[in-house]
Amino acid sequence: MFQQLRVLFRQVMNEGSDSGDNGALDTPSLHLAMASLLCEVADADHSRDPSEENAKVHLLVKLLEVDDAQARALLHEAQTRSEQSVSVFEFTNKLRSLSADERYRLIEAMWQVAFADGILDPVEEAVIRQVAELIYVDHATFIKAKLSAQAGASE
Repeated sequence: MFQQLRVLFRQVMNEGSDSGDNGALDTPSLHLAMASLLCEVADADHSRDPSEENAKVHLLVKLLEVDDAQARALLHEAQTRSEQSVSVFEFTNKLRSLSADERYRLIEAMWQVAFADGILDPVEEAVIRQVAELIYVDHATFIKAKLSAQAGASE
């Protein structure tokens, strides 16, 4: 019975999170939310590392299929939003409408940012774990994304 309530609660939260437009969120809003989450991971350890900054740009170009200048402009706005936010919920709330593959790629990108400086801070991992739970990425997929990003970082 608890499982059924949980499923029902998730359905209600998903339907209630959209702004009444039949589940379609505008693409710029989704892109800003994704960029903001990359900023959240990079800033989790309270240090600015050039390799993490470069990783964010590279990953946004790849994830969102935008050019370098668009990625940098998006990151500038996302950084401001991230600094003003009180929790990741305001970003994840928008991303539940993504497909399972898109959510996986986002979590993998967050891991890649975390590994970019060669040091995985426990707070970075906690942010990624929280986001994964909020966008309904199961633990096995969370670990798969981590291992994939870790393998890419060690190459």
